[in-house]
Amino acid sequence: MDIALHYEEKGAGEPLILLHGNGEDGSYFKGQIERFSEHYRVIAPDTRGHGRSPRGSAPFTIRQFAEDLAGFMDGLGISRAIILGFSDGANIAMRFALDYPERVRALVLNGGNLDPSGIKRRVQIPIELGYRLTKIFAGRSAEAKGHMELLGLMVNEPNIRPKELGAIKAPALVIAGTRDMVKDSHTRLIAGSIPEAKLSIIEGDHFIAAREPERFNREVQEFLRRLKR
Repeated sequence: MDIALHYEEKGAGEPLILLHGNGEDGSYFKGQIERFSEHYRVIAPDTRGHGRSPRGSAPFTIRQFAEDLAGFMDGLGISRAIILGFSDGANIAMRFALDYPERVRALVLNGGNLDPSGIKRRVQIPIELGYRLTKIFAGRSAEAKGHMELLGLMVNEPNIRPKELGAIKAPALVIAGTRDMVKDSHTRLIAGSIPEAKLSIIEGDHFIAAREPERFNREVQEFLRRLKR
């Protein structure tokens, strides 16, 4: 890893790493950090080029972010962790579980997608238009280039085939909102492709962890409790 990721940490015990979504940072999980730190060592990094983490020079891709996570864990002396990812963070978590299976104790995948077709078109079309527009100005503006890279993650990635998920052996919870921007059929495809994954659809939109923290936390905590039985 060519950069050092910024992160927040609280609590002690088994490591629980929280991966935020596109254009956000670790503070997205303020409704989870306090609660989960009662029982876990909670770590919320800012992804490359997000929040207070530098952009670096490596590719701006989901696979690179997964590689960054492996290096980040090495730096903290963490061999294995529970990974909770939201949106692009869930996509990073899936890629990480496929590339580094021995490093994943369990997965919580909130609002993830396997490819851009999993996003509802009314959401995806403005993203595609924004990407084309920022691409025009990217050569002349660092700000436009930054926006282009963020939008490009949602236009060109991720690229995970459903059958790949069959290789995931870690216990998994797939969780989404009833009004999520990810298609319900796509969320169910992810859950159905991971062996013995638990599916939970709760009232709310894509941002249920932030907007419905109590409900979201209950679902996650119940899943994590089962791991200890």
